[in-house]
Amino acid sequence: MNEPMSDHKNNSIDFARFIALRYVSVGRRSQLVSFMSLVSIFGLVLGITILITVLSVMNGFDREVRQNILGIVPHLTINTQERLGEQQWQDIESIISANEQVVATAPLIEVAGLIATKNYSKGVLVNGIDAQREQEISIISDFMVQGSLDALTQQRWGIVLGDTLAQRLGANLGDSVDLFSLQVSINPLTPLPNFRSFKLVGIYSVGTQELDSELVIVNLAAAKALYKIRPVFTSMRVRLDDALEADGFARQLSLQLPAEVTITSWTRVFGNIYENIKFSRTIVGLMLWLLIAVATFNLVVSLIMIVRDKTADIAILRTLGASAKTINRIFMWQGCMIGLIGTTLGVVFGVLASWQVSNFAKLIEHVFSIQILSAEVYPVDFLPSQLRLSDIVMVAAGVMLLSVLATIYPARRAAAVQPAQALRGD
Repeated sequence: MNEPMSDHKNNSIDFARFIALRYVSVGRRSQLVSFMSLVSIFGLVLGITILITVLSVMNGFDREVRQNILGIVPHLTINTQERLGEQQWQDIESIISANEQVVATAPLIEVAGLIATKNYSKGVLVNGIDAQREQEISIISDFMVQGSLDALTQQRWGIVLGDTLAQRLGANLGDSVDLFSLQVSINPLTPLPNFRSFKLVGIYSVGTQELDSELVIVNLAAAKALYKIRPVFTSMRVRLDDALEADGFARQLSLQLPAEVTITSWTRVFGNIYENIKFSRTIVGLMLWLLIAVATFNLVVSLIMIVRDKTADIAILRTLGASAKTINRIFMWQGCMIGLIGTTLGVVFGVLASWQVSNFAKLIEHVFSIQILSAEVYPVDFLPSQLRLSDIVMVAAGVMLLSVLATIYPARRAAAVQPAQALRGD
């Protein structure tokens, strides 16, 4: 008894799938049906392609901020206005390093200065560093386009500049630039500025305005000599395992360190940019999901029109013995096939677009001589992209779920067609 019933059920499913496939495919007898199916598929493909591409661009911005910008700027900076001795700094470093979240620490002298050549002058932020320990806390060496950070250990009066700043100064590798201290030497005749000529030993390019045009790097000894600083250093930089935990760790650390030191997190400078990226991802993602919802609604409308167009066919199938369940399955299968085809093509085009969106942006900039992203406004001056498998799975699963839900009402409406009334009306 069970085998014939099982075979009948399987045959019913196969029959429903066959009819649904005929409705989806292009044919002379069902031009309206095929056209509506193509319109529904196109709407899903377009929505999925745009959604995956935009999510990849947002992921790219997130990656650039996390890996590049946060790989260069310190996650935390320990500052003090007091003249702490070497032993006091060692005690502070021991307290900080005792925490498992801390990856590395490095000494720093951070002061304001003025850099100048015959062509240009600009106020800058001067970082006096220990070049060897700096590479434990910063990945700026990965962004060196000329020279190297290690040259600071060999050249006491060496300096490293960002590419944007070097271009404005008209300075090339090996040229001399003057770095002025904001302190003024007082003598009986006239006040004299403190300055020193530095040899340009390295040029880096991160793609961020704040770093490429406003930060200069010298070695620790040169900064102490130029700015007449007596302590071994004035600040300490801290790199954490997770930069997003910087604020919470800073609050914990403030309870352990002496009252005369202050703790500054990276979020003070770049926090708004990062939060804006996350907020934009949420808002843009929501808007694009609404676009897909519209495409899904279009699928509902298309299936309803197909049901109306195929009312006579449905009635004939019913008179030939097809059950209401079979009719329901036909249109459920049709909606699922449209959703599957649209999702598959959308994912393929979305992946291809995500891989090529950076190159496409460069092509537009080259052809039209424009800059899509300005480093003065955005954290990077190029269009980044990072494709994540989790985004693809989420989008594909979400669209398929919406497609299945979209078929419920039209399929039930088709199953409710009464053969006698439909054939009488026809």
